[in-house]
Amino acid sequence: METTATVKQNEKTKAPATTAPESVWRTHGALLLATFVLLVMLTLEFAFNIKSLFPLDLAIYGMAYCLAGYSVVALAFRKAMRLDFFNEFVLMTVATVGAFAIGAYSEGVAVMVFYSIGEWFQDAAVGSAKRSIKALLDIRPGEVTVQRHGVATVVDPKDVNPGESMVVKAGEKVALDGELQSTKASFNTAALTGESRPDTKTKGELVFAGMINLDQVVEIKVTAPYEDSKLSKILHMVQSATARKSQTQLFISTFAKVYTPIVFALALCVCVVPYFFVHDYVFQEWFYRALVFLVISCPCALVVSIPLGYFGGIGLASRNGILFKGSNYLDVVTRIDTVVMDKTGTLTKGVFNVQEVVTNDFDKEQFVALVAALENQSTHPIAKAVVAHAGDSFKTLAVKDVSEIAGHGLAGVVEGKNVLAGNVKLLAKHNIAYPAALTEVVDTVVVVSVNEKYAGHLIIADEIKDDARQAIASMHALNIATVMLSGDKQSVVTSVAGTLGIDNAYGDLLPEEKVKHVQALKDKGKHIAFVGDGVNDAPVVALADAGIAMGGLGSDATIETADIVIQNDQPSKIIAAIKIGKLTRHIVWQNISMALTVKVLVLLLGAGGVATLWEAVIADVGVALLAILNAVRIQRMKV
Repeated sequence: METTATVKQNEKTKAPATTAPESVWRTHGALLLATFVLLVMLTLEFAFNIKSLFPLDLAIYGMAYCLAGYSVVALAFRKAMRLDFFNEFVLMTVATVGAFAIGAYSEGVAVMVFYSIGEWFQDAAVGSAKRSIKALLDIRPGEVTVQRHGVATVVDPKDVNPGESMVVKAGEKVALDGELQSTKASFNTAALTGESRPDTKTKGELVFAGMINLDQVVEIKVTAPYEDSKLSKILHMVQSATARKSQTQLFISTFAKVYTPIVFALALCVCVVPYFFVHDYVFQEWFYRALVFLVISCPCALVVSIPLGYFGGIGLASRNGILFKGSNYLDVVTRIDTVVMDKTGTLTKGVFNVQEVVTNDFDKEQFVALVAALENQSTHPIAKAVVAHAGDSFKTLAVKDVSEIAGHGLAGVVEGKNVLAGNVKLLAKHNIAYPAALTEVVDTVVVVSVNEKYAGHLIIADEIKDDARQAIASMHALNIATVMLSGDKQSVVTSVAGTLGIDNAYGDLLPEEKVKHVQALKDKGKHIAFVGDGVNDAPVVALADAGIAMGGLGSDATIETADIVIQNDQPSKIIAAIKIGKLTRHIVWQNISMALTVKVLVLLLGAGGVATLWEAVIADVGVALLAILNAVRIQRMKV
């Protein structure tokens, strides 16, 4: 069954979710007038004992009914014409028209008025949830200052082309992705990553739309058009996430399709079956009970509050710098019992520094320049460390025929020399002898050969992330097993795993070997989340139940590959993602339990003649509103 908000948006030509509040009030003027008429009539009847006589009361209540229920009845008619009889619109129409048929005019109008008010609140809640998600990320400024022909010109960000330079003053938001041209600047990235600590950038580093310049006027060279900025892609991803339904949503949709016709059948039985068993059977009495049955059985509280709960979960995650690509992944993370992690860039900072250079019959500067010229063709963090260490010494060297050997390193021709740079497996693969002691070094080693002869090596060290130890401890507290898979050598992997307290750690792995390890865990019935960069580990990400990428702002491929993106690289956000998933699921099942319990209770009371249409509609609308309020509160929670 479609959600009420979706049906109304598509079929009743109501105002869209982004309509301003005052226009929404104008749109519901007919409903407000119907409510006023109902209140006046009830006040006259019960407060002053003044009751209109037939046919005046029918005319007044009929007018109020038309004002409140015209769109619902029209929609029910259109659905019935398509042979779609089992939906809440037909259900409400049958119940209210039936009330009029037995002379219960005020109750018939009350059912339609309160039902329509409940739908209004539901639509408003869904629209608000979607707007809050969009507003959370759609923080792109509406104008930008660019340098054109030596003149600072204020233009729309959509009109700026890559290559142009924009000027961002202190306190202003960056409108487009670009490369910092100023020497140094600090930016507030909280809107993108959830991290309040300022991020200092230096010349040549990337700056992303949505960041706030903190201290001085800076110049940024635009690298991507407006629609291709990281923020635009993230915004599109989060908005699209609401379309990917969770298993719970799919279950409720299927349940509603089965539930509604059953309710119609039961209501018919409540009306007809007693004729054969009750001695003093009165049709009007049992028909009234059947109407109560129809009203309370409306599944709106379920089909609206549940997706609303998932919208809230996605919004809460976004506020914490975690992007879920679909509400289905909020369910997936609740079942995770094993977290498999890459090492570099996930548990360690991925910021390597060259600690030592050892050469064999080579000048050190010449050796470093040869290696850096080759490594400059790679984006791996280790390669960047070598390039940074070399400075500008390699930039005049000719490089060609560079190839990357997965899990091993790089091969290429530098200044006419055949150069290999990678781990010891690379040299072993090419049958090149190297000092056996290199296998005992704990830190990362880049072993180099020149013209098929060992030429030296570089020792490089990484640093463990500040919150990595706490993240692993939190996983263990939730009874989640931890596994590290890395292409780095076993001694480094074992050292990092021991420091962090990881359960199992495997090094010296090729990408296909990582896949085998994850598949082995899945064969044991484990529910796996894999955390990595989402690019080199794409096969493992695809295999895992949930692929989690670290640092979505740094890689387009990461956003495309992963199911969940952690924007600020913090391992502790893995736990936050799992907690948000569990929190969302808890709220959703609270709503399901509450709605079903109340409905079953009032259904029984209605069938037994205890509950009236008044109690039915109040219970129905009340449950829907409580479920909505319960779902909305997710967005305000802390994890």
